[in-house]
Amino acid sequence: MSDEPKSCSVPTNAEPTATRSTVPMWIIVVTLLLLFLGLVFFDRHSGWFDAKVYAPYASAEQLDNAQPKSGAAAAMAAGKRNYEMFCGSCHGTDGAGKPGQAPPLAGSEIVIAKGFHRLAMIPLEGLAGPIKIKSQDWNFNMAPMGAALPDADLAAVLTYMRNSWGNKGGEVTADDIKTIRAEIKTPTAIAGDKLMAIPE
Repeated sequence: MSDEPKSCSVPTNAEPTATRSTVPMWIIVVTLLLLFLGLVFFDRHSGWFDAKVYAPYASAEQLDNAQPKSGAAAAMAAGKRNYEMFCGSCHGTDGAGKPGQAPPLAGSEIVIAKGFHRLAMIPLEGLAGPIKIKSQDWNFNMAPMGAALPDADLAAVLTYMRNSWGNKGGEVTADDIKTIRAEIKTPTAIAGDKLMAIPE
């Protein structure tokens, strides 16, 4: 008789058996919830792997913001682009002007005037000599920076200036610029006092 306890003896010919056990319901619910949230995040932020989103834009929202606008938004976007190209280096991209170089456009009485005739004459003819802007004397010369621009582009720049940096002016249209351009017989830089004498 063996000294080994019977409870510890394992038959050598026994087959391994598998038993069924159920996954707790909370694990299934949490897994499905995480999957759902991941799919929602993917849908909102992935751009569905579109190359237009991933190069160079970081999201579908950035891509949408870069798309061409229509109506007033298009005019403001075009105006801003042309303003920064032709005017921003002297008057500042914030319209604050530069001391000793160019007067401010933000809050300028010429820019926010009820009419825009004087404002349009400056880029079409240029400006020479002293002028008072926001109670400050400026003595500078400005070339006719907008004379070569198409009517629609110059109108967009003036509209942008009249409606940016806290300015609350109206819209300037291409037809308005066409009418004012037709009044100019011989383009010459206009003196500040003569500019202010032009009726709006």
